[in-house]
Amino acid sequence: MGGLMVRVAIIGGSGVYGFPVEEPKDVTVETPYGPVKLRVGLLDGEEVAFLARHGEGHSVPPHKINYRANIWALHELGVERIIATSAVGSMNPEMKPGDFVILDQLMDFTVSRPRTFYDGEESPHEWKFVAHVDFTEPYCPEIREALIRAARELGLSYHPRGTYVCTEGPRFETRAEIRAYRILGGDVVGMTQCPEAVLARELEMCYASVAIVTNFAAGMSGRKLTHTEVVELMGKKGEEIVRLITRAISYIPKERGCPCKDALKGATG
Repeated sequence: MGGLMVRVAIIGGSGVYGFPVEEPKDVTVETPYGPVKLRVGLLDGEEVAFLARHGEGHSVPPHKINYRANIWALHELGVERIIATSAVGSMNPEMKPGDFVILDQLMDFTVSRPRTFYDGEESPHEWKFVAHVDFTEPYCPEIREALIRAARELGLSYHPRGTYVCTEGPRFETRAEIRAYRILGGDVVGMTQCPEAVLARELEMCYASVAIVTNFAAGMSGRKLTHTEVVELMGKKGEEIVRLITRAISYIPKERGCPCKDALKGATG
């Protein structure tokens, strides 16, 4: 990449297809899983990368996203810290449409997605080993702390923790599924945190996600769920999302003191 080194990346989910950076330049990163297009620019003087998870104009459904290529590309750029956005449905009556949730836990109910870089001899890169990374705390505590501080200072309606349930999609969930996820302790539901968060941990990158509640989940409001309402609410929250992430980045320590950087220690045979 011509010596390009970027410390922080932003992954935009539904409704977040760009980020106002200065001196933007579009780059394509070649990875063992295919090419990835992203944008690099300056945010308050810091060089950051922005990646639209669903592609331009939301052209890629959640189960078809090339998660491994995306995370590998950011790692190739030298990224150490990732802040992602996620549009979610709420299963918790206290988490209302328009609220931000700084996720601290997740549950994976996806069924068809490649979810590791470490496929042994079948890996399409030089790392041919098998790895079992610790995922007790799936989100980086240092980035979470920065997001919480920024949300508090900006006076946003936010929740400092929440459990994300990741479903396969692209359909929305049934009433019975949402009832089951609530019993299991889920707060919000979406379709993209897995395997994204897992893959970041496998490459010892710090990852955290701010979820934006766009609607109540199936059976919670008595209304039909539509993708239109998701995009509309995300459009209204766009300015707040930019302010939150921009301020949070300024609070992230330059030197990593979190466990994320040591995820592979003890994970391989």
